[in-house]
Amino acid sequence: MNQVVFILGGNLGDRLGFIQVAVKNLVSYFGPLRQKSSIFETEAWGGKSTGNYLNQVLVFDTSINPEKILDIILEIELLLGRRRDEKWGNRTMDIDILYFGNEIFNSDRLKIPHPYIQDRRFVLEPLVEILPDLEHPVLIKTNKELLELCLDNSSVKAFTK
Repeated sequence: MNQVVFILGGNLGDRLGFIQVAVKNLVSYFGPLRQKSSIFETEAWGGKSTGNYLNQVLVFDTSINPEKILDIILEIELLLGRRRDEKWGNRTMDIDILYFGNEIFNSDRLKIPHPYIQDRRFVLEPLVEILPDLEHPVLIKTNKELLELCLDNSSVKAFTK
C-alpha cells in the first residue's frame, strides 16, 4: 500500500458542494480517508482564472498504480463538469496527485511529486496542516520547510460558510 496525497480545488459553481462530491467519489474508489485538511479559500494562482478557489488536501492508502489513479481522478473531474479549455483557467474541480508514498514517477501524462508543490502557498498551507513533516522525495525538505521558503504571497485562509 502507498499513501497517496491529493489536492482538490475549484472556483466555479457550488465550490463547497463540488468538494464534498469529489471526496465521496474518492472514498468510493480508495476507501476510508486517512487524513483531510481544513478547506481553505485561496486566490487564483499563476493562470488565467478569476475568483477565489476552495482547496482541500486528502490522504488515502492505496494499492492502485499512479496511472490508474490519474484515470480515476480525471473521470471524477469530468463528472463534476470539468472542462479543459484553457490551461490554469477557471474550473469546477481540479484534483491533483501531490505525493505517492516516497516515489518519484514521471510519464508523459503524470509527474509525482507534483512539480509545483514548493511554489504554491495554496498547496503548502493545507499540506502543512496535516503532513508538516512529510519530506519531498526530490527536494529533500519537509512540507513545513517548503512553506517557510515559499515565495508565493497569495492569500490562503480557512474557509467558513
